[in-house]
Amino acid sequence: MNNTTQQAIVHQLREKILNGELSPGQRLVEAQVAERLGVSRTPLRYALSILAGEGLLERSGARGYVVRRFGVDDVLDAIDVRGVLEGLAARAVAERGVAPELAQALADCLQRLDALFVPGSLSDDDVREYARLNGQFHTLITEAAGNAALNSALALNDRIPFVSAATVVFDEAAKEQQRAMLLYAQRQHHAIASALLRGEGARVEALMKEHTQISKDSLNLAPSHPRLDGRPS
Repeated sequence: MNNTTQQAIVHQLREKILNGELSPGQRLVEAQVAERLGVSRTPLRYALSILAGEGLLERSGARGYVVRRFGVDDVLDAIDVRGVLEGLAARAVAERGVAPELAQALADCLQRLDALFVPGSLSDDDVREYARLNGQFHTLITEAAGNAALNSALALNDRIPFVSAATVVFDEAAKEQQRAMLLYAQRQHHAIASALLRGEGARVEALMKEHTQISKDSLNLAPSHPRLDGRPS
């Protein structure tokens, strides 16, 4: 089974957790989930491990997982932390100067992101590709900072569900809002890249912090509010 199919299973399970079809605290047995989704165990095992790495699932026994309980306030706080850390990284890169290799990599990433919006609508595959490229854009900047402590803190923070820049969360019924938000986020990407290239440390730090608001707004479109774990606020 190819990587595209594996990623599709990851996306399908992630959405089922988000929309409450797989509820917090529910135990997932590999054989039962494979039968329910109509997939073989090998790609499912991969998907479960990915979602456990994202913090959506917790291991329970040798082959089982439990859907993790968490609150939206925890996620929003962690997104704010990501903005601060990424802002520090971007400022360091801007003040040190952007290497030609980084400038080219950012330009290539922006070009591929721009291409997703050309058709006028975003398919599910487009959204997954946006999430991947968004994660790549952010990683290019944070890794260029060369700050091991900062990147370790980011990696730890990203284990909280829906916090990573490579995760995009939306309800299926909010496609128009989704496209508008992602288009606005893409304009921010261009502004961030321009500030980096001009060496505007303070400005790019502020832009990176503001940029995380898109992630917070996307959670407001998720169907399982006011608490992502389904408990009343």
